[in-house]
Amino acid sequence: MSTSRSTLNPGRPHGKMTTAVLYAPRDLRIEQRPVPTLSEGEVLVRILSVGVCGSDVHYYEHGRIGDFVVRSPLVLGHESSGQIVEVGKGVSRERVGERVAIEPGEPCGRCDQCRTGRYNLCPNIRFHGTPPVDGTLSEFVAVKSELAYTVPDEISDNAAALLEPLSVGIWANRKAGTQAGTSLLIAGAGPIGLVTTMVARAVGATRITVSDINRNRLSAALARGATEIAVPGSDHVAGEFDAFIDCSGSSAAIDAGVRLVRPAGSVVLVGMGADELRLPLGMIQQRELLITGTFRYANTWPTAIALAASGRVSLDDLVTGEFGLADTEQALTAGRDPHSVKAVVRPALRGTHRAKGDKRELQPAG
Repeated sequence: MSTSRSTLNPGRPHGKMTTAVLYAPRDLRIEQRPVPTLSEGEVLVRILSVGVCGSDVHYYEHGRIGDFVVRSPLVLGHESSGQIVEVGKGVSRERVGERVAIEPGEPCGRCDQCRTGRYNLCPNIRFHGTPPVDGTLSEFVAVKSELAYTVPDEISDNAAALLEPLSVGIWANRKAGTQAGTSLLIAGAGPIGLVTTMVARAVGATRITVSDINRNRLSAALARGATEIAVPGSDHVAGEFDAFIDCSGSSAAIDAGVRLVRPAGSVVLVGMGADELRLPLGMIQQRELLITGTFRYANTWPTAIALAASGRVSLDDLVTGEFGLADTEQALTAGRDPHSVKAVVRPALRGTHRAKGDKRELQPAG
């Protein structure tokens, strides 16, 4: 996929902007909205790339995820990169023109969870593209300056957007205690499973086994650092692992994975599937397994930027299709193709769809 970096004019926009708005399941409309007005401490970002996440697809298809329900028009999108075109009061004007990756969660900063560094668990967090908070599938967004991380030239616009799912993979590996020499089992080879695999390889895990029912995804996992792959029910996985990370949300995969963790090992649940699970309690007790859920991430962005900039993790290779903002609906359904890994929406992309390998330059939309 293209690794281009935008050279768009960072001048302040005027009037209206184009936005993709979800009204109800499968009711997505391309609309014109006013360009946001900045508050103190905010920056206005021209959006350059937005990764399509499974949660975006779920809202598009079902209108809800658990207790989060689309009750009024909602702009999706939370995996985002862009360029600062204007700054609010209290922000240095030297930031104008910076290419940035946007951390999509705005915590309150005052609750007990925030004060202890667990801001991902803030009960008052405002997260892009999660009802009722609008996301970034727009030409422009206003965000707090500290949530717009400057990215170096080594990181493309697409890769900068994918620092968000990379953060999920970093957090999962931190929870698992992954380090040099770790043996790790990962269930699920979708985008989150793949970035989790890439992080595990980058930090020195020596055995990384990835399972999935989709052989195309398993091939992608092998290309990104897996040392072994397995199709559940067909391939035998031998031995035990220091840790198991579930990125599938499958009850069967979780049950099987837990049984392969050695005593005092870790089980990390990342995938969102059934609300309730049946677990082998006797084995968990006898082996003193540590089981934890994950909810997004905290304090991962400097690490994500360092991994991507150094080349230890290659995010551009995950992108299998680029779409203009007018074709957001097509991007949201791209995952139905078994060969698709990651779709991104690029508001400045003219035309409809740019497949992997297409080198067309981006032009200002309009």
